[in-house]
Amino acid sequence: MPKGSEKPYKSIVSSLYGNFLTRIDKEIYNIGMKNIIQFTIEKGQDGYYVASANDYAIVTQAKTMEELFGNIKEATELHFEDAEEETPVSRTPSIFINYEMPVSLHA
Repeated sequence: MPKGSEKPYKSIVSSLYGNFLTRIDKEIYNIGMKNIIQFTIEKGQDGYYVASANDYAIVTQAKTMEELFGNIKEATELHFEDAEEETPVSRTPSIFINYEMPVSLHA
C-alpha cells in the first residue's frame, strides 16, 4: 500500500465501525424498552371506573368502560408526548388492563 493511502482507508473503516456500533446500541436500547403499559381498573363507590397505570403516573376515570378505554389511550399519549427521547417505552406500546371485580362468596 502506498504511503498516505492508509489514511482514507482508516477513515472508511472507522466510519463503518461507528455506524455498526450505533446500530447495535439502538437495537440493545430497543430490546430494553417496554412494549406493554399495564393498567388496573377499579369501580369506585361513586360509580365511576378508575384506571391507573402500574408503573407510571397515569390516572383517568370515566362513567362507562368504553369511555374509559378512550381516556386511557389519550392519557397515555399525553403522558409520553413530551418525553419521547427519554422514555423507556417503545413508540407503539400495547396497553394491558386488569379489572378488579368484587365477588361475594358468602351470600
